[in-house]
Amino acid sequence: MAINRDVAIQWLGHSTFKIRTPGGKTLLIDPWVQGNPACPSDLKNVDSLDAMLITHGHFDHIGDAVDIGKKTGALAVGIFEICNWLGRKGVANSSAMNKGGSQTVAGVRVTMLHAVHSCGITEDDGSIVYGGEAVGYVIQLENGFRLYHAGDTALFGDMRLIGELYRPDIALLPIGDLFTMSPREAAYAIRLLGVRQVIPMHWGTFPALTGTPGQLRELTSDIPDLTIYEMTPGETLT
Repeated sequence: MAINRDVAIQWLGHSTFKIRTPGGKTLLIDPWVQGNPACPSDLKNVDSLDAMLITHGHFDHIGDAVDIGKKTGALAVGIFEICNWLGRKGVANSSAMNKGGSQTVAGVRVTMLHAVHSCGITEDDGSIVYGGEAVGYVIQLENGFRLYHAGDTALFGDMRLIGELYRPDIALLPIGDLFTMSPREAAYAIRLLGVRQVIPMHWGTFPALTGTPGQLRELTSDIPDLTIYEMTPGETLT
């Protein structure tokens, strides 16, 4: 299924995506592969990477950030507190930012946006340290294609502003319920964003995540020209 002939989006399960850009760069969003039960075994080792973007500090989004950052030397992008924590863990290459800000990362334009979620980082001893706030990203690739990764979030009204300001070509939206939006809220988010291509994420990884793409499709059947890509972990849209 083609999204854009110069863009490849690979789902590694949960909220982890690998993006190949028109300029030949590779981005990883929410680096959680080794402990990710949905990630295919042949994709768990990340050897080459230009940048990784982190939405927040929960284990199922940041779990392999330190190891991947050290191994690949990829630029780690996150909110200030996340990058500070990564630096203390030995990740030398990072570029901190905050909500509303933009920067050029591996030749693409990255804007950090609001998300409604918590952001504690669990240390090895079980203690939780402050990880700033949860975020989402709009990534504008070299050819102008715009991707919105919402991160873990509840529905919020300013998604309409995200749609108006950034006009994403595709949105990656959580639908699992319990810890994020369910299909009901995600269906409303699609309307606020005005987006016509959607990849559901953060579903099916654990039994507690009960939302499904089928439910989202039913709840948005009235939206004309909407395509919901129900991906399987490891699948690439290119």
